[in-house]
Amino acid sequence: MSEMEKVYNPAEIEKRIYADWEQSGDFAPQGDGQPFALVIPPPNVTGALHMGHALDETLQDILTRWHRLLGDNTLWVPGTDHAGIATQNVVERKFAQEGKSRQELGREKFIEEVWRWKEEYGGRITSQLRLLGASCDWRHERFTMDEGCSRAVREVFVELYKKGLIFKGSRIINWCPRCHTALSDVEVEYEENAGKLWHLRYHLADDAKKYLVVATTRPETLFGDTAVAVHPADERYQDLIGKEVVLPLTDKKIPIIADEYVDREFGTGVVKITPAHDANDYEVGRRHKLPVVVIMDTSGILNENAPLRYKGLDRFAARELALTDLEEKGLLDSIQDYQNKISKCYRCHSVLEPSLSPQWFVDMPKLAEPALAAVRSGKIKFYPDRWRKVYFDWMTNVREWCISRQIWWGHRIPVWYCECGEQLCSKDPPQKCPKCGSDKLRQDEDVLDTWFSSALWPFSTLGFPDATDDLRKYYPTALLVTGYDIITFWVSRMIALGLEFQKDIPFHKVVIHGLIRDEQGRKMSKSTGNAVDPVELIKEYGADALRFTLASMVTAGGQDLKLAVSKVVAGRNFMNKIWNVARFVLLKLADNKFAAEKSLADEWILSRYQQAIQKTDTALHNFYFGDMALKLYDFVWSEFCDWYIEMSKLGLHKETFLTVFNGILRLLHPLTPFITEEIWAKLGNPGKIITASWPRVDKSLLNPAREKKMATVIEFIKAVRNIRAEMNVAPAKKADVVVLYSQAETAAALSEAKQYIQQLAGVEKIDLVDKLAAKPRNAAHAVIGGAEVFVPLDNLIDLQAEIARLGKEKDKYQAEIDRVKRKLTNKGFIEKAPQEVIDNEKAKEKTYIEKFKIVEGQLKALTAD
Repeated sequence: MSEMEKVYNPAEIEKRIYADWEQSGDFAPQGDGQPFALVIPPPNVTGALHMGHALDETLQDILTRWHRLLGDNTLWVPGTDHAGIATQNVVERKFAQEGKSRQELGREKFIEEVWRWKEEYGGRITSQLRLLGASCDWRHERFTMDEGCSRAVREVFVELYKKGLIFKGSRIINWCPRCHTALSDVEVEYEENAGKLWHLRYHLADDAKKYLVVATTRPETLFGDTAVAVHPADERYQDLIGKEVVLPLTDKKIPIIADEYVDREFGTGVVKITPAHDANDYEVGRRHKLPVVVIMDTSGILNENAPLRYKGLDRFAARELALTDLEEKGLLDSIQDYQNKISKCYRCHSVLEPSLSPQWFVDMPKLAEPALAAVRSGKIKFYPDRWRKVYFDWMTNVREWCISRQIWWGHRIPVWYCECGEQLCSKDPPQKCPKCGSDKLRQDEDVLDTWFSSALWPFSTLGFPDATDDLRKYYPTALLVTGYDIITFWVSRMIALGLEFQKDIPFHKVVIHGLIRDEQGRKMSKSTGNAVDPVELIKEYGADALRFTLASMVTAGGQDLKLAVSKVVAGRNFMNKIWNVARFVLLKLADNKFAAEKSLADEWILSRYQQAIQKTDTALHNFYFGDMALKLYDFVWSEFCDWYIEMSKLGLHKETFLTVFNGILRLLHPLTPFITEEIWAKLGNPGKIITASWPRVDKSLLNPAREKKMATVIEFIKAVRNIRAEMNVAPAKKADVVVLYSQAETAAALSEAKQYIQQLAGVEKIDLVDKLAAKPRNAAHAVIGGAEVFVPLDNLIDLQAEIARLGKEKDKYQAEIDRVKRKLTNKGFIEKAPQEVIDNEKAKEKTYIEKFKIVEGQLKALTAD
């Protein structure tokens, strides 16, 4: 055992302890226990630790440390994601500040620069994970573009290509004019928009006096219209089907077609069909064999297919000019306010443009059924179970996954083209064309969606495509911990591809948590200024305080979490409490004065400790992290510290004290690893707590009778303390107490615990009686289970002075109640005051009434005959 600093200093302790864990190999799988593996959801290599990472990694680390203490062969695989678009954007911005562009550098040089940037800055996120205390096996660290992962990507792509599950085709995709790349459906952010619905006039080609009114939110796309459509059963337009209209602002004629896609209730029941710039219109166009007219380039600039007046204009500038021209020509029928959702790039937040483009796709509908069956059968379980619905909804209706991206940083598509027209898909670069023998082969320019390599993460990190020992031992992994926001992005695809390439599920359990929001429930972001930096919180309060706080906020239902810094302060206070208990233990051990026999308090705390182990086990098995943290907090602070330690000051039983306190350290270790490791060593325990054993319930120590007896004692002490506080009794004054009991076991409990009562309730004498000729005069009164408690006040307080003081308090609260009531019954106040002010006054009224009743009750007790 060694001395402890008076004040807990997490900054110094955490750095030293983590370095020792890592250098000693304590994070590596050990022993012959049951394999327990999980893979970290790889954070972007561009990133810094944010609160979402802090929550996600804290929960994973809790489970990792728990299984390590259980003796399982535990592996937590760390790693980072190359984050294609995000990383390229970061590096492009760097070069833009230097007045350079990636086009000037060229592809090869730019990629070299990105790798250089990754080597310089890519370790930031992993160093911050170390600050948090993540006990990953860093010797297994992976990167989605390291050689092993890259081999896995090529293997999977080629095999899916051979099976026809990867193909190239023209589809309407989500195009980002800023990032100049396609995005898959799940990479689109939808934003509520208070926009306009413009009603345009399309005049009939054979009767210029007649026109159809067509509603649109994107008038700039009218130059790509190749038809207008009505519903085949809409009686209003039966005679017009097959005729033509003149495309506004042009001389072009387009047909009126009938298609069941049209909603008769939307607008006038007539819609414009723009096959090259709308996914639904594209399908209508295919059914009716309409021409496909692309009117924008990759930057959202109108091209040569638009009238000369609009060519070269940005899409939004073209919109304004078109609206002006439409109005001048009498073709703008009306304008209507319209609430809709606009699609934006998840990276740069530019408005996306639906565009017809040749892209590479994964045939997800064909991969979906086995993935659905794995969850439906219970082979994969979701916690909480309600998130299965999100998974089922997505996978039941899953569409082809667009996997090609028109950027440079990422896994380049392993397809080559020969001048003779041959297309080659190969894991390794082909040397010559098998058809014509030419060596002039050109690789596809596109790279793969970042999520493609991430979808292989559970098996690529374990050595696939090689049949490694790790893959045999740890796949399927035990579980995955992640936020609900990437069930569609990531979870669904890992399940589908794991089943396709390993013929087994990638994990048995999916533990879903909510997202971190600010204390008002708003999404955290730098732009709104409400983001909380976990690294700063760690510097200020320590990693353990943050970890404990985050875990305590997690709900069983997986709801979002509202974080206030005040909660982290409370977490820090809990760490200080644990530290001070350890200092008390060391002082007591140094005194070497111990009780020979176990007391009521010892038997009670040993039983409560067994209950704490049971509750912690249950919480962890069900992933109730918040329940675990709060129940441990209550046991440690409210039972062990507030009651047992105070009672043990009358006589400490060494074995009991160390058994329970060392057990508390082990129960808390998964939550608060640093402080528990430090105290474990200070108490002279063998080895390290990180590799110690998890506490097991000793049923012989479960003692309901002693728990019940102590519950009676605690209730009694609280009752006396409340009376002393309410009656303003000075702390130094000792009270005499009369107890009228109706249950013998209550009297027995209080009699056995008389020493505790005298010490903790400020009591001199306790009279236990089963009959009273008359109730004591001038006595405060309380009721507990099986007894009435009377505390005579004559020798404790100046009765008349206290009655006078309480009378003034009562008058003060009555005056406040009357004032608030006048305000709330004032019609002018109610009509003019903001609702927040009115609610505040109502809250005041409620508080004053409650205080009035308390004072009134105290007065009655003092003035009763």
